[in-house]
Amino acid sequence: MALVIAAAFILDSIIGDPQNPLHPMRIIGGGIAIGIRLYKKTGIKKPAAQFIIGAALTLITAGMAYTITKLITWNIHQINNWAGLAAEAIISYFLIAPKALKKESMKVYRAINDTNIEEARKKLSYIVGRDTQNLSIPDIIKATVETIAENLSDAVIAPLIYISIGGAPLGIAYKAINTLDSMIGYKNEDYQYFGKFAARLDDAVNYIPSRISAILMIIASAITGNDAKAAVRIFKRDRKNHKSPNSAQTESVCAGALGLRLGGDSTYKGTLVKKPTIGDEKHPPAPNHIIAANHLMYAATITAVIIICTLQIAIS
Repeated sequence: MALVIAAAFILDSIIGDPQNPLHPMRIIGGGIAIGIRLYKKTGIKKPAAQFIIGAALTLITAGMAYTITKLITWNIHQINNWAGLAAEAIISYFLIAPKALKKESMKVYRAINDTNIEEARKKLSYIVGRDTQNLSIPDIIKATVETIAENLSDAVIAPLIYISIGGAPLGIAYKAINTLDSMIGYKNEDYQYFGKFAARLDDAVNYIPSRISAILMIIASAITGNDAKAAVRIFKRDRKNHKSPNSAQTESVCAGALGLRLGGDSTYKGTLVKKPTIGDEKHPPAPNHIIAANHLMYAATITAVIIICTLQIAIS
């Protein structure tokens, strides 16, 4: 798997995340969308029935993603092992997105530097779930830093961990669960029970990776010359300051390393959601904090790739 992971990271670094109809996650997302439409047509109102249908959609989607990928890669391996490794590397490349995360966050940075707040709000809306239309420049910066920190785990480190354990098939099963959570894991009238299983399963599969990601980001804080001591201190103090058991793990490290106060209340589809803050505001949010957060994200990613590849070679 060391070769697969290294190749996947290199491909992402060179090409980035391609947006086309054949992207595996777009195909899986399309399948989930069909499942959602079928569920809504049933008109089922009983919470227990909604939960069962949502759980079935989650297990079927993740199971099919794993099985189909396993069959494809297994058959290619039977023809030629190097071809099989190449296939797994290409599939794995679709599952990690450090370059896309940096690219999209830097669009926000450039809009802020151009003093175009409306464009900054618009670009931010593509990468966060909260309402952005009324955010100030400092709030836009903090939201961008938060999404870089949070997505280090589920868009980069967690996929790499699952690929290292079970190859591309397990990696794509993880991303299917992650996609299900992003599409139906909401506590609203439509998805409160239907998406509950997907949300809880996503919490479970991200529990260990999010904590590994936090440790990697602490290491990255030292590598990049940020405040590693504060990163550790704020991590210990604020890592549970989120409704999700996982999101504040990396956010707290990033807040400490950069001297920012993240988190706090946000609005989602017009509804105010109360949230605790994360970190201490040693510095007012500035555009360069977006660049610094990306440096942390990439340093943590490269550290993860080196550690995983080294461990894979050592045990092979």
